[in-house]
Amino acid sequence: MGNKQKEVEATALLESYDIVAITETWWDESHDWSVAIEGYKLFRRDRQGRRGGGFALYVKEWIESEGMSLKASLASDERVESLWVRIKGQANVRDTVVGVYYRPPDQDGEVDEAFYNQLQVTLQSQALVLVGDFNHPDICWRGYTAKHLQSRRFLQCINDNFFTQLVEEPTRRGALLDLVLTNKEGLVEDIKDECIPKSKKSGKGSRRPAWLSRELLKKLKWKKEVYTEWKKGLTAWKGYKNAIRVCRDETRKAKAPLKLKLARDVKVNKKGFFNYIGGKMKTKENVGPLLKESGTMVTEDAGKAELLNAFFASVFTAQASPQEPWTLEESVNVWTKEDLPLVEEDQVRE
Repeated sequence: MGNKQKEVEATALLESYDIVAITETWWDESHDWSVAIEGYKLFRRDRQGRRGGGFALYVKEWIESEGMSLKASLASDERVESLWVRIKGQANVRDTVVGVYYRPPDQDGEVDEAFYNQLQVTLQSQALVLVGDFNHPDICWRGYTAKHLQSRRFLQCINDNFFTQLVEEPTRRGALLDLVLTNKEGLVEDIKDECIPKSKKSGKGSRRPAWLSRELLKKLKWKKEVYTEWKKGLTAWKGYKNAIRVCRDETRKAKAPLKLKLARDVKVNKKGFFNYIGGKMKTKENVGPLLKESGTMVTEDAGKAELLNAFFASVFTAQASPQEPWTLEESVNVWTKEDLPLVEEDQVRE
């Protein structure tokens, strides 16, 4: 994501989004300390072995969520660039799975099928929101038709799983590549402006950080207005690009004094310094869904605990004798001079 990270952070805090999905982050280990956003849990997957790719999902801390790890059975499964997070439902509301997906333009049909298999796993009795860059520019979404075989197979998968595609306007150079798919009506709203699941709950995670001043807020809102005008053809691309540059520079200037003060006062305010560093490196990791031998997916905490307990218990055999109780007296060994091990002179070698 490069120099857009600060702008993304400011925008997320300004709009108080509950969930923020990002594709093509281009992150690696060197970004571990700088990608966290205050008040959000971060789920991420970086592309391994080559540059580019990668995606992230920021979820408000008050939202109970956990990453889903889908076991890769084939080599093609490992090539699928996807990230899945389960959002716990409130009261009698079912859980919702949020997926982020990136499909390279040259991806072959074998990897496409591996992705469709992942969809089948995540769709087990759950509501799902899937966002990302699908790279099917030949699809006509008004008539649900496509020229290429892989694009037609994608449309078939959407129809078979009762997905609705919600993005209506082209996202890049007249092509509709970035999609938002859901299998539950009413789960996503305001698609042109926000593209996030509905939520009415608010928490302390939405509080504004000290560096996000009113002046910076005004500039960020101004940039959003310029973007809307550019989408409607009322403003030139050069004007919108200038708004991006201004907001990026102002965000950097706003955060610089905070970092300088923390570094300067580290000897007298160690707690504040390490709280800032810890917050930047903070990610939440939970035990994801587990698969039983029967093929059933276990998602509840109690069920996962029982399954893990059964697995660890299976390590011990019937021949293993129970461990004798340990006492303090038995642990005390008194060594005398005669008991000490000796090394003979001829045992020493240079």
